[in-house]
Amino acid sequence: MIEIDFESLRSIGLNNSIASQLSALQAGTLLMRITEVQRDWLTLHDGAGEWPARALPRLLADLTASDVSLAVGDWVGAELREQGELWITQRLEPFNHLARRANDGRRQSLASNIDTALLVMGLDHDFNIRRLERYIALVQAADVAPVAVLTKADIGTDVESRLFELQQRLPSSIPVIAVNGLSMDAVAQLNPWLGNGQTVCLLGASGTGKSTLTNTLSQAAQETGGTRKGDGRGRHTTMARSLHLCANGGCIIDTPGLRTWRPDADEETLAATFDDIGLLAAECQFRDCHHELEPGCAVREAIDPDRLRNYHKLLREVRRSQQTPLDRIAERSKWKVLGKAAAERGRQKRS
Repeated sequence: MIEIDFESLRSIGLNNSIASQLSALQAGTLLMRITEVQRDWLTLHDGAGEWPARALPRLLADLTASDVSLAVGDWVGAELREQGELWITQRLEPFNHLARRANDGRRQSLASNIDTALLVMGLDHDFNIRRLERYIALVQAADVAPVAVLTKADIGTDVESRLFELQQRLPSSIPVIAVNGLSMDAVAQLNPWLGNGQTVCLLGASGTGKSTLTNTLSQAAQETGGTRKGDGRGRHTTMARSLHLCANGGCIIDTPGLRTWRPDADEETLAATFDDIGLLAAECQFRDCHHELEPGCAVREAIDPDRLRNYHKLLREVRRSQQTPLDRIAERSKWKVLGKAAAERGRQKRS
């Protein structure tokens, strides 16, 4: 028989989606949540305290075969074995899973079972709307609700104009909030997403103030770092993803800054994250309009040109990530043929 302390587990994010899977746990198994991943060792929370653990090789092999891996936020079944060692034996199916595609196409897990993603961007030299749109595509592809959080509102430049620019460019369904990560006012501003049992994940580049904001929201006392004087670029201070508890019952997952990444999505899912473009596309003159040079394009007339360029760039990256090695070889061969043909036409004109 499995004993579950629902009240304690709700404080670390247990919800109905996870609770419905409890019948799959084996007798004597402990229900716990991963709060940190450090190579072979993981930290688990049982609602009362944290414990070090390792995962059974069999479980890791099964996950690798499914192209997933254990991540912060996962709910797992663990057993206490010889010499008091805690081993993860099962992984409960998450209701969502945030991942990215690395440059070599490999899938990298970021976090699981997230209600809201706080997409952190600084109001200093870090301000980059294109990158924020990439984060939005990343989280919406995983069925996670995004909230744009602009930090350093107390020291940022052109705060009001940048807020207006962002609100004009992003869909109205995405909240945009400016905060001072060092002030307790940030707790009140973000409180709607940090209720009892809610889990939020912070995503952003290094130096945007994710760890500072985590400390303010959870009193986690994590190490924080400054930014370079020349360009405002941040230094990596958070080296691993970790889950922290907030005083009002919410959970917050802090993550290291992401340098390069591609959304873990297909074309259809990516298009859904740019739903404003999809809605306008129905009004284009041609059904197969690519929104580039075609006449009668309703998208080009209404959408910010830079947003449209960013959409096309993301679309190309998603298509490349879905290519097989043979597809890539065929594409390179095609462009070589086209290049040679263009060079030959140039030589004929000159002669």
